[in-house]
Order: sequence, then C-alpha cells, then structure tokens
Amino acid sequence: MTVTRLLLVRHGESEGNVAASRAEREGSLTIDLDVRDADVPLSPTGEEQARALRTWWEGAGPIDEYWVSPYLRARQTLALAIDDAVLSTRTRVDDRLRDRELGILDLLTSRGVREFHPEEAARRRHLGKYYHRPPGGESWADVALRLRSFLGENLDRPVDTVMVVAHDAVVMLILAVLLPLDETELLAFAAENTVRNASVTELVRGGLVRGGLVRGGLVRGENGWELTTFSSVEHLAVEGADITVHSGEDDGLEH
Repeated sequence: MTVTRLLLVRHGESEGNVAASRAEREGSLTIDLDVRDADVPLSPTGEEQARALRTWWEGAGPIDEYWVSPYLRARQTLALAIDDAVLSTRTRVDDRLRDRELGILDLLTSRGVREFHPEEAARRRHLGKYYHRPPGGESWADVALRLRSFLGENLDRPVDTVMVVAHDAVVMLILAVLLPLDETELLAFAAENTVRNASVTELVRGGLVRGGLVRGGLVRGENGWELTTFSSVEHLAVEGADITVHSGEDDGLEH
C-alpha cells in the first residue's frame, strides 16, 4: 500500500493575514505584527473556519495520517478540526511543510518594498515569481525543492489517505510537484486560482494519464496524480463561517 489520496488543507485565517490585508488597504509601509511568522495564531474568524472543517472531516472517509506544518496557525487549524485522540497517534509535523520564508521582505507591504527595496522589485520583474529569491528568503523553486524531499520520503508509506495542513504556497507547489506543472503552467494556474483559508484541495493517484490544465481548473498529471477538487469551502458555507482569501505568502510584490 502507498498513499493514493492527499487532502490538502490551508490553515484558517490568521492574525497575520488580517494585519497584512489591513496594512495594504491603509497604504502602510509595514505590517504590524509583533511575533515571528512561525508563532502567528489564527484570528477569531480563522478559529471559526477551523471548527467548520470538522463538518468536512466527518464526511471525508477514513484518514490514516495527518501531516502538518510546524507553524502555529496550521497546528491550531488541525487541533480545532480533528478529535484529540486521533491527533495524538497519527500526526507527523515536518519543517519542510512550513510557509515560504520572505527574508528581508518579511512584514513589508507592496508600498514598503518599493520604498525600502526598489532593487528587489526590479529583480522580481526580471526573474519572475517562481525564481525570485528575496535575500534571506526563499523562491517558489526553493519551496518546491523541500517539498520534493518531503514527498519523496513519505508518499510510499503504508497508508492510503493523508490530510496535509499547511499554507497556500505549499498547496500550490505540491500540485506543481505531483501533477507535475512546469513554471508556465503553475503560474497560469495560480493567476486564475487562489487557495482560500480553511479550504480543501484533493489529489488522487490512479492510472497513468497525460495532460495539463483542463477546463474548469482541474488538472490531470503524467505520473498518476489527478486534481479532483481545488480550494473547496463548501463546509464553511454549511456552517455559516466567513469565507476569506488572503495571500499568506505575499512578498509585497504581488500587487
């Protein structure tokens, strides 16, 4: 037996998401947060979203393991959505599932990047989103590399269904690694699709197929993985929880 079903869950709305969106609306240079990225908690809305995930979890069928980012907002999301008895025996926390690191651009808005680091804005325009690495931070290609390492070690484990709780960049780049999508395909998909807070994305592994982007946003890959659901938030609507979209890995150059 190997993993044949991956359920990719983005954490609920975080206090960092709220602060970043507020700073952009107000035209601020910096994002007002006094904790490191790894320790940013869920917002009250994010906690509500995480609790609403239980509705989906209870109807998702047997889940053999839970793989989670070490960052607080991801661990809180999992803890609020899943029974404690399950978490204590079947959870794997791995640093390679952490959010993208932004280096010198951390806690800067788009205006702040232009003000303090115009050279990075220029480098980003030249290199593009996938390969631009802020000093002290990571590019999307860097994140994909650590995810290849993690998935290579874990997809052949003797379990069938795994739920991964992590971040929007991690969800996007797991798709890129497994389907697979090249730089052009990934950026085209990301430009038209966003990973909403507390959303569920599903990948299943079956027979070998060929393809790329398919009408409706679904993707079939060359190595047996197929994207069957992307960024579903039906469980939030059922439970009356707010649906939010924040770019959790915003490097100040998305606007």
